[in-house]
Amino acid sequence: MTSTIRSSTSYRVRRQAATTRWVVRGLGLIGLALLVWRVVTVGLAESYPLSFWISQALNGLVLGGVYALVALGYTLVYGILLMINFAHGEVMMIGAFTGVFALQFFTALGWMSGPTTMVVLALLLIAAAGMLGSIVTGVTLERVAYRPLRGAPRLVPLISAIGASLFLQYSVLLVFGVSPRTYTRPPLLEGGFRVGDVFVPYTGVIIFVLSLLLMLALYLIVQRTKLGKAMRAVAEDKGTAALMGIDVDRVIVFTFILSAALAGAAGVMLGFHNTVVKFNSGFVPGLKAFTAAVLGGIGNIPGAMVGALLLGLIEAIGPSALGIPTEYKDIIAFSVLVIVLIFRPSGLLGEVVSEKKA
Repeated sequence: MTSTIRSSTSYRVRRQAATTRWVVRGLGLIGLALLVWRVVTVGLAESYPLSFWISQALNGLVLGGVYALVALGYTLVYGILLMINFAHGEVMMIGAFTGVFALQFFTALGWMSGPTTMVVLALLLIAAAGMLGSIVTGVTLERVAYRPLRGAPRLVPLISAIGASLFLQYSVLLVFGVSPRTYTRPPLLEGGFRVGDVFVPYTGVIIFVLSLLLMLALYLIVQRTKLGKAMRAVAEDKGTAALMGIDVDRVIVFTFILSAALAGAAGVMLGFHNTVVKFNSGFVPGLKAFTAAVLGGIGNIPGAMVGALLLGLIEAIGPSALGIPTEYKDIIAFSVLVIVLIFRPSGLLGEVVSEKKA
């Protein structure tokens, strides 16, 4: 009798789950049809030239390159510790602040107005300074805010990360004030070139190319080096990795170093592209990078790259395609997060975590 009741209950649960899935899919198809209708209607009404869409797509790729570098940091930390480092946007912001002070230093030395080789060397050192500032911040966060909570329930380090994010924001506000700091571009980075009717800024090209190179370097480190193998082993099973002689703490610190270095590079590049940085400059890009990581598949390195580039394109093209003000681009980005969580929680390329995930 008991087994019959259990079987009947299980059947009803499965049937309700199947019905819910079909309802959600139906609503998704209706929403997709309305979206396509809106895009087609706006496209016919506005009649934007092809060069406009190409320019918007290029802007989206630049944004996507920056989001990718930050999203990879989320993905690396989640893959190792199964936690979302919500202070990662602030790590990028501190890298941008360090970069602007390095820029002021080299400007005072006269390097930014010197020969081309001197300017290039100064830019590389500025990027290195931004990465170093982010690395120091990231490693400090791991030591102070995350390591003592490693054995705690997963909600506890998440709350700690949110607190660390607010602490870093308002510490920078207290020390440097609310006024934004300015990135002064050297003549080498000013302007751009034209391909037909499309204007391509030099900063955009540099950001996109360097982002791809840094993402490739990270992928090779994780897949081809001894430390990368250790990272994958720790992500799969910390206990077994420790028994095999891997220093788990060292691997986790190295993971934070990698993720912070990428965030620092993104902060400096975004600073040169947007020319300003302030205490809350990392908050929204950090959230969008998290959205990109979820879109591609959290814990999945190629997924974070694909998700970030796709999100950048959606954010750049979306307002014009939908016929809404550009100020609403953040709404589009976060709506993508909600839609992905509803229809494909594992992301486009699938979530990658250990089999022992809680």
